[in-house]
Amino acid sequence: MASLVTLNEFILDKQAEFPYATGELSRLLHDIGIAAKIIHREVNKAGLVNILGAAGYQNVQGEEQQKLDVFADNQFINAFLAGGEVCAIASEENDDILVFENRKEAKYIVCFDPLDGSSNIDVNVSIGTIFSIYKRLSPDCDVSEKDFLQKGTEQVAAGYVIYGSSTMLVYTTGHGVNGFTLDPSIGEFCLSHPQIKIPEEGKIYSINEGSFNLFPKAIQEYLKWVKQDDKSTNRPYSARYIGSMVADLHRNLIKGGIFMYPATTKAPNGKLRLLYECNPMAFIVEQAGGKATTGEKRIMEIEPENLHQRVPILIGSKKMVEQVEALYKEYAETVG
Repeated sequence: MASLVTLNEFILDKQAEFPYATGELSRLLHDIGIAAKIIHREVNKAGLVNILGAAGYQNVQGEEQQKLDVFADNQFINAFLAGGEVCAIASEENDDILVFENRKEAKYIVCFDPLDGSSNIDVNVSIGTIFSIYKRLSPDCDVSEKDFLQKGTEQVAAGYVIYGSSTMLVYTTGHGVNGFTLDPSIGEFCLSHPQIKIPEEGKIYSINEGSFNLFPKAIQEYLKWVKQDDKSTNRPYSARYIGSMVADLHRNLIKGGIFMYPATTKAPNGKLRLLYECNPMAFIVEQAGGKATTGEKRIMEIEPENLHQRVPILIGSKKMVEQVEALYKEYAETVG
């Protein structure tokens, strides 16, 4: 029986293997693992303690914050403060960046969604955390919002944690994607999914079909196509939609599939956030051999304009995404 490789052991091994993986980055990834363990503990007893339900106020997106949203946000902020490798953070739950005044010399900034799919908390459905790490742009002056408005191609590392039937941490530093499952008996994340590769094709599509009439023509045509009976292409495909990007994409990453959150006539700029959700997930999926696009442009090549910018996204198995891209080109349709 092969010995277990813990997250910390794996990080240290890769630090020696790749010059890009500095000690600071290794410690930062370790800090993220610590925060994830604390959140896992609270998620697993959410029905037994007073942490379910609304917190009583809204975030900058106009979305009602859940108590667990606030708890998760605080845990990551505390972990970054304690670790000392991060000079500032941007969170989906906060209006502006948060600068750590006593950490201004640190090399890294982090964008994160502390609890993706938080509307699912009260009904015991999988939720997650998404994070994205960049090197700061202003080492010789105070950190500012400009440090966060970097293209996804500049990410140093990105990952997510899924709190489901088991808790997993999946991350990339640009040299493939690896997944670690939390072993509660020893309190450690252990390597369980080395060098994850997303299948080039799949039979799963994930989208909120309740908005069908609001979608671009390309998406409507694709949804009609996947439901047709055709043995040569293994159709019809299976619809699987949880409503948590982490949960939906994790399944598709392992089994093959496409996740779509396109623009609509009500949300012409899309709904998911570029910095906190789309860029980190695009980095992971591309490193696993998949693709991420708006339908017209690669996600990671978008120049961010503001912290909470929203974009449409089609992400998953390469050939499936390319098929939808071809439909966008065919219809050359803009929404709105």
